[in-house]
Amino acid sequence: MSAQTDHTENTPSTSASSSASRATTGKAASQSTTAGVNTAATHPIPPIGNKGKSGGVQRNLKTRHVSMIALGGCIGTGLFMTSGSTISKAGPGGGLVAYIAMGIMVYFLMTSLGELATNQPVSGSFATYNAKYVDPALGFAMGWNYWFNWAITVAVDISTAALLIQYWLPNTPGWIWSLIVLVVIFLINALTVSAFGETEYWLSLIKVVTVIVFLVLGFAMIFGIMFHPAVGFGNFTYKDAPFVGGFPAILSVFLIAGFSFQGTELIGVTAGESADPEHAVPKAINSVFWRILLFYVLSIFVIAALIPYTSPNLLSAADGNIAMSPFTLVFKRAGLAFAASLMNAIVLTAVLSAANSGMYASTRMLYSLADDGYAPKFFSRTTKHGIPLAALIVTTIISLATFAASIFGQKIYMWLVAASGLTGFIAWVGIAISHFRFRRAFIKQGHQLSELKYHAKLFPLGPIIALILCIVVIGGQNIDAFVHWDWQQIGITYIGLPLVLILYIGYKIKYHTHIIPLDEVDVSPTEISKEHKKTAI
Repeated sequence: MSAQTDHTENTPSTSASSSASRATTGKAASQSTTAGVNTAATHPIPPIGNKGKSGGVQRNLKTRHVSMIALGGCIGTGLFMTSGSTISKAGPGGGLVAYIAMGIMVYFLMTSLGELATNQPVSGSFATYNAKYVDPALGFAMGWNYWFNWAITVAVDISTAALLIQYWLPNTPGWIWSLIVLVVIFLINALTVSAFGETEYWLSLIKVVTVIVFLVLGFAMIFGIMFHPAVGFGNFTYKDAPFVGGFPAILSVFLIAGFSFQGTELIGVTAGESADPEHAVPKAINSVFWRILLFYVLSIFVIAALIPYTSPNLLSAADGNIAMSPFTLVFKRAGLAFAASLMNAIVLTAVLSAANSGMYASTRMLYSLADDGYAPKFFSRTTKHGIPLAALIVTTIISLATFAASIFGQKIYMWLVAASGLTGFIAWVGIAISHFRFRRAFIKQGHQLSELKYHAKLFPLGPIIALILCIVVIGGQNIDAFVHWDWQQIGITYIGLPLVLILYIGYKIKYHTHIIPLDEVDVSPTEISKEHKKTAI
């Protein structure tokens, strides 16, 4: 709502540049430049895959892993459970407008991230880009904020997984299932990055197949193919449809739609361990538009056509009632007697995928923070299989502590989850800003777009539109709280913002950093060895 490890002696190495503009003292004082690059303020990240004191991550994620992770990354409980509530609150037309608008924003963000990730594929992703192309203090704040978010989210996911398992085994204690899921997720991430990639590949494939079957059955019902009579499109004009509640209602469901797309930025993190990021990342990014159209817009269209916006079932699903999921209702209508149990299993795979990806993303972000000098150095140490084990263990401990808080300290847990709520949107803001400054610096230093392995379309319109929509969504998280001046609700909803500001300002004051001038931004690319590319498929 979103990465690598170590080396072996026979693993081909690649080189990566570190966050430019950040002197070892943490100060970004102006220095002499060579060919438009602030060489004095740049220090190298240990080469990825090279043998060294802290090791490095291995580029063992194949193109099919990256593509499927990107494909399945935007399919989760947001689509399976809460998508129906957008139709209930804003009508079929309002729900479609919200998802289309958010889809456009996410598309622009992912093309921006694609340009940055193919130029410098590192595990730190947008946090590294924030430090390198904007301000080291921003990279520090974004990195720690993102790590914290995913560490907390893993705890939420394992709690959700337990509830789903209790659907079949209601008399068993949920905490046991949560701990079992956490152990499994830890072991998957502790083996090799390819183990993570393979797990995500199959979990994502299950979700993709589910949506495709749903769409086929849905359109068959709408047009009366095998299912009679044809449902047609009457629900689009039923009562106040297609737009219910006007613009305020559409704005309110922007938030639901936005949360549904959280995690798509994980593609940037996986670039750090992709065997061939200059081909794998563009391939995954180029499919963003089509997967948004296929998985979200068409799914919302089918749900809106088959279920009237007045149906209480749409809101029941958003409250966690798996039997009322729009997908469950459609499968039942198609004659599938065990639809609820099937959807419970599929939603469980989505939650497991989210927890697995969350553990991977948070571990790799902490590894990258240490590698860039923003966290204790031992977090950058990796095993012989390229796993940052210290970062993984600490992240797991934080997730476990958060889960314990959900049992023994509900109020603490509530604030922890609230603090992580805006992180995805804040990360998206950082992506848009980083891309805007990177491209401007790239051109100002005399480079041509043809030099880029991949370049985003519609610059600068794309990142500007994405930035504006992100700010609108962040600002509109809880308008009612401002209308009624409910300070507690304002605090719970927006606590993530002051936390990021504290990290940013604190680092800035301590190290006296400044926004890096465009002609001093290091836009040099990272080269990937040919040996890695040969094993990328």
